[in-house]
Amino acid sequence: MNDIREQHCMICGEQKAEGEGIRIVSGFLCQSCEIEMVHTDVKDAKYPFFIHQMKQIFIENNA
Repeated sequence: MNDIREQHCMICGEQKAEGEGIRIVSGFLCQSCEIEMVHTDVKDAKYPFFIHQMKQIFIENNA
């Protein structure tokens, strides 16, 4: 029995198998986005986008 659930990454929006990333509270982060986030410098233009997307986890839970 192959029971692999798919999740949408909260950063890129792509659908990935649950084992291809990590769950954070109610959100899902795929491996490629996780790696990109970890290696992104705080001065990079993408950094504020990553922060905004990650905040959505806590906004949804507190709504």
